[in-house]
Amino acid sequence: MLEILSIEQKSEKLNQILHRTVLPTGQIEKRVEEILSDVKENGDGAIRKYSFLFDEVNLETFEVSEEEISQALNEINEELMEALLAAKENIERYHEKQLQTGYKIENEISSIQQIINPIERVGIYIPGGKAAYPSTVLMNAIPAKIAGVNEIVIVTPPNKEGKIKSSILVAAKLAGVSKVLKIGGAHAIGALAYGTETIQRVDKIVGPGNLYVALAKKNVSGIVGIDMVAGPTEVVILADEHANERFIAADLMAQAEHDEMASSIVITTSNELAEKIQQASHDLIEEQPRKEIIQKAFENYGAIIKVNSIEEGLNLVNKIAPEHVEILLKDSEEYVTKIKNAGAIFVGDYTPEPVGDYYAGTNHTLPTSGTARFTSPLSVNDFQKKTSVVYYSKEALKAARNYIETIANEEGLFGHKKAISIRFEEE
Repeated sequence: MLEILSIEQKSEKLNQILHRTVLPTGQIEKRVEEILSDVKENGDGAIRKYSFLFDEVNLETFEVSEEEISQALNEINEELMEALLAAKENIERYHEKQLQTGYKIENEISSIQQIINPIERVGIYIPGGKAAYPSTVLMNAIPAKIAGVNEIVIVTPPNKEGKIKSSILVAAKLAGVSKVLKIGGAHAIGALAYGTETIQRVDKIVGPGNLYVALAKKNVSGIVGIDMVAGPTEVVILADEHANERFIAADLMAQAEHDEMASSIVITTSNELAEKIQQASHDLIEEQPRKEIIQKAFENYGAIIKVNSIEEGLNLVNKIAPEHVEILLKDSEEYVTKIKNAGAIFVGDYTPEPVGDYYAGTNHTLPTSGTARFTSPLSVNDFQKKTSVVYYSKEALKAARNYIETIANEEGLFGHKKAISIRFEEE
């Protein structure tokens, strides 16, 4: 059952929620480093070894064939296809607005310019095996496609028959993915980062995954770009006495069913609502197929936190800096701009977080574990790189000469100064 805590309490549970760490370290981190090193040294052989060890599958080739994609298109039911197409349209409409084209500032004798190019090759990790996340394919591949990325490669673990679920392949086709590889885990991240005999290395890796994947992405960051190091998912719901306790209980469970380490938190000014949410969650959880995961998540990082005012609640939200925030207050829209640290905000009784996960068009790859203090949701900008261009004529350099040489002098970088003065020696 969800525990009710007061903001005045200095409980271990409250401290655990407020200081949630991004990633644990230790033996798993060491194991990830070993896997990555093996992949770097042994390429395809290491990939086959770990695919058998972790996914119990023997792979001759890694790439999904055109025949498999055609079969997936034939197998997918019409209702799911319609839903994916509708989601694709919304995601495209939202993300097209993010596309940047650069700018130029110039006069008769000089110019400064920013030019923008797409990243050439991107790898996307999609969780797989027992589960399937076609929405994550769309959320990651569509912004890359809009940015103009030339090659988009998905890696995702297969089932024991060496197959990828049809919905993943269909979503990849709809989003314009170049190829899908049947590999997952830390070894897939290694293959994308280092390349193998048959897998070309990429320039950036994005997409969510389990702890092994997150640690592997962290490890290869700098060798390739990454989007973020994402921890377990989380939601914070800010609610007052006007909120519906059953809606809230359902939204908490929607987050908790992801993972035993998922965080589901309510912040409320109402004692009565707190007790109603506690009872509603207890009742509704019995209907859930994943109730054991939900219960464990509630025990680990779930709570109903009682605060003395909405202002205090908003301060607590900003301190937690969660992945998802739901505002269920009497005048919810009035409070949106007061939330400074959040991956995504969902406003009102009829905007539960799954609307953003699947359909609205905003991205569901979001910062977690307090990183919303400095990190943004995945966007088209993540797949673009910016380059500065400077042009100065002799006249322009002469006008700027004294300023540049003065600063170079101050910094003791006399070679910098000489690079300017040498151009005017004849004068």
